[in-house]
Amino acid sequence: MEYDNAISDVVRVVEAVGAGIMVVGGFSAFVIFIARAAQPERRAGSYKDLRRNLGRSILLGVEVLIVADIVRTIIVDPTFESVLVLAVIVMIRIVLSFSLEVEMDGVWPWNRLPRKGPDPVDAPAD
Repeated sequence: MEYDNAISDVVRVVEAVGAGIMVVGGFSAFVIFIARAAQPERRAGSYKDLRRNLGRSILLGVEVLIVADIVRTIIVDPTFESVLVLAVIVMIRIVLSFSLEVEMDGVWPWNRLPRKGPDPVDAPAD
């Protein structure tokens, strides 16, 4: 029983870390956006950067939450029902991650070409 309680505590910590990544990452994405939007020469790309940074924070947080779900299912509650619930949760999070990637990059993953040189948004104006 002590082992299960210890693992449950670890899972809670991992979940808190995942949520913290999203909160701190989202907050810092907005702080960076405000700082860039205040500079006229950097204002043009600031919204796109906000979306990209916010999406990255969410994706990283979701990945950490998936780890917590896997650990909970495998170690704490290894029943057939919990495995099915995990499968549904992971599928939902995969779709969410995929959607965020498409939203951030603006292209389907299979339409991406290797980039040569800087992103046109990040390139200095001539």
